[in-house]
Amino acid sequence: MLRQIADHKSWVQAYRKVESALGDLDALRELAQESPDEFGENDLDNEAKKFAVLFDDLETRAMLKDSNDSRSAIIHIHPGAGGTESSDWAEMLFRMYMRWTEQRGWKTDVLDLEPAEEAGIKSAVIEVSGEFAYGYCKAETGVHRLVRISPFDSNARRHTSFASVFVYPEVEEVPEIEVRPEDLRIDTFRASGAGGQHVNRTESAIRITHLPTNIVVTCQTDRSQHRNKDSAMKVLYARLYQRYLDEERAKNTTIENSKTEIAWGHQIRSYVFQPYQMVKDHRTGAETSNIQKVMDGDLDEFVRAFLLLGAQGKFARSRQQASNDDDDL
Repeated sequence: MLRQIADHKSWVQAYRKVESALGDLDALRELAQESPDEFGENDLDNEAKKFAVLFDDLETRAMLKDSNDSRSAIIHIHPGAGGTESSDWAEMLFRMYMRWTEQRGWKTDVLDLEPAEEAGIKSAVIEVSGEFAYGYCKAETGVHRLVRISPFDSNARRHTSFASVFVYPEVEEVPEIEVRPEDLRIDTFRASGAGGQHVNRTESAIRITHLPTNIVVTCQTDRSQHRNKDSAMKVLYARLYQRYLDEERAKNTTIENSKTEIAWGHQIRSYVFQPYQMVKDHRTGAETSNIQKVMDGDLDEFVRAFLLLGAQGKFARSRQQASNDDDDL
């Protein structure tokens, strides 16, 4: 109940910020008309930009209508085929998402981070907590493609790398999902990578296999085996819940069914470093040439375009349904 009250308050506060900014803009416009020497166009432009940012944020938030959008998110990053190149690209995506979540003021917890042998990572799992975290993060689900001159190639040739990103809503226990102890195989092992002697010399890492679905989750970032187990169960429950939603909706466009081959023809977004610089989302057509800004975590433009596309699709489907109802009448 308290969480619902907080959600409602956040909506009211966001609306009042926009309302207040619009009032300030109108007041400044009147002052500029009365005293053009004291208040110029630059002042109006700056105030208008502030209002536009607040309004765009509220409009984007209004697109988050799914019941899971207000939940926390679990982001899973995995490199595709390509060895060191793909592992390094997966680590670059990991840094990008950590910077993006930091800019939005969200809390992050790295549940699992497995380094690759030479460079990069084999996998990473991030828990993201914040207002509508899953609603925003779900836009990143899919295959991400990188084109660059490889720093690992002595001949300085251009390489193409792929990595997959899947986002799950974090959920509490729901009656529809039953996780029985006999359905779980829990293995312990020594954590790899940095972490100190305690992490590497004790079997604190946890691997949980859900036997009926063959879903495997691991966690090895904490020195406590119990905390690693709790984190792994959290990820397992999120994946089982997403599987349940996919089965209920029976659609081919849900997260689990979008797990296509991590290779050519399946990417949702391309990041081109050479021979030109461009980041383009193939679902929405949104693009920018400021690739460094994107890698530093500026993803809001792509997320907004994705949510707007989804909102337009729902509107088009509702219009089509209304048309079909009229035909039936």
